[in-house]
Amino acid sequence: MQLANKVALITGAGSGMAKATAKLFAQEGAKVAALGRTKDELEKTVAEIHQSNGEAIALVADVSDPQEMQQATQQVVDKWGRLDIVFANAGINGVWAPIDELAPEEWDKTINVNLTGTFFTIKYAVPYLKKQGGSVIVTSSVNGTRMFSNSGATAYCCTKAAQVALAKMLALELAKNRIRVNVICPGAIDTSVDDNTKKRDLEGLREPVEFPEGKIPLTDGKPGTSQQVAQLVLFLASDASSHITGTEVWIDGAESLLKA
Repeated sequence: MQLANKVALITGAGSGMAKATAKLFAQEGAKVAALGRTKDELEKTVAEIHQSNGEAIALVADVSDPQEMQQATQQVVDKWGRLDIVFANAGINGVWAPIDELAPEEWDKTINVNLTGTFFTIKYAVPYLKKQGGSVIVTSSVNGTRMFSNSGATAYCCTKAAQVALAKMLALELAKNRIRVNVICPGAIDTSVDDNTKKRDLEGLREPVEFPEGKIPLTDGKPGTSQQVAQLVLFLASDASSHITGTEVWIDGAESLLKA
């Protein structure tokens, strides 16, 4: 098993890519701390891991709250005595709207969850990762890193670009502690994230673009799966990627190359 005796903290683990990753990590021998804001969803994730004889706990916390994240991280270490892997996945799409209609509080919420939440997740984990080294994986996006055609997603794209900068800064800062920091940039993945996106007055805002058949070239338009993303995160968490740090990896079937 690739992650035997490792302890992993996964944020946003109640659904989607993080849930798939939590289950895969457990199958590979990791003890998994599944963190999120929705208790029922987290308990389902943990129950599914237990059904497969894996080990996991549920942690209810808001990544944008420093006290809650500090306490949650401490719970992980109190439970298992160490922390080896952090998958900072929690985030929101937030409000997508023209810049002159985007309210300050809407901007702040997206920044606080996506960027500040990633900062808190890593900040409070680092003292424990430093003890033996480890791996941090951050979920960014094709948006804001290689694709800028989703007009109105300004706040979201800014957080995704900033996550890449944060990871590169920390990859160098923490290299001496044997901590690797990498980023995944998913494109269209079959999750429920679009259900939580608030789009407002976007008609006519985007520049018209005509795509050939299938917006995702590798699959003729079919989105990727959470399980495919989980396999990438597993690679970056494992010793198979032991010499990779400060790197972003796009997992989008060439979507962002077409739609950039």
